[in-house]
Amino acid sequence: MSDAPELSQVVRDKYGDAARRVLSATALPLAGGAACCAPAPGTINSCCGGAAFDGQTDPITANLYVNGEIDELPEAAVLASLGCGNPTALAELKPGETVLDLGSGGGIDVLLSARRVGPTGKAYGVDMTDSMLELARRNQAEAGVENVEFLKGSIESIPLPDASVDVIISNCVINLSGDKHRVLAEAFRVLKPGGRFAVSDVIVRGEVPAAVRASMELWVGCIAGAREESEFERLLREVGFENPTFEPTRFYSASDAAALLSQSGLDVDAVAHEIDGKFLSAFVRAEKPREGAAACCGSECCA
Repeated sequence: MSDAPELSQVVRDKYGDAARRVLSATALPLAGGAACCAPAPGTINSCCGGAAFDGQTDPITANLYVNGEIDELPEAAVLASLGCGNPTALAELKPGETVLDLGSGGGIDVLLSARRVGPTGKAYGVDMTDSMLELARRNQAEAGVENVEFLKGSIESIPLPDASVDVIISNCVINLSGDKHRVLAEAFRVLKPGGRFAVSDVIVRGEVPAAVRASMELWVGCIAGAREESEFERLLREVGFENPTFEPTRFYSASDAAALLSQSGLDVDAVAHEIDGKFLSAFVRAEKPREGAAACCGSECCA
């Protein structure tokens, strides 16, 4: 998607609708509009603007958190959890660390991170829409968590100083940006030397039909904005990260794709088989080099 401002506005509008649905479902008042995606009344969770499927579980957002992990969180935080993984479980957060969630939505991963880093640590969430920020702050107050701060801003321009966080997490949000290079460069900037990049996102293995790439609805639906694994790795290295790894957590079948494509206006039968197994959720890790570390210069360097 070449028109990043247009994409950003579409994402913002879609997220605003999502936050209003969550707050309506949980009987909380809200003014304004918000960030990732929520169920319509009477339906099951949908991912990032995709369809909510009556009687079915969304193939991307389902069963991401283990039993007991979210028992003490507000209902609205759980309803607004529409990512594609559980970065807080995989980021190996340690007490006392500072963690930043890019595109924090209703705040579930920020609140879970705050638990893991403890009272000596800090968890930030950054989101670009007022409604989700209001929802997240209400969830924080209801949960009684103090070591949390939600900031308004875009993931392309993070409102934090250089070298200020130990860990960056994100849950199915980077794929929504029209300028992923800038997102990753910003992530690198705010990480401390030796800091960790640990996100869940949707990635691609293989070619994707142009019609899918061109669909704004699917872009907001966590599909069209996904990048090929090797390109994601190239971008990480280009901005300065080292040791990038990709750990698949869930593959999506043609039947999963058909459910997501049903709202796009595309011929589901014609397109679904072309993307069967090509889209997957993955946990993406990388590191910012420590101060004084030698720069890597090729496939055989850094021995």
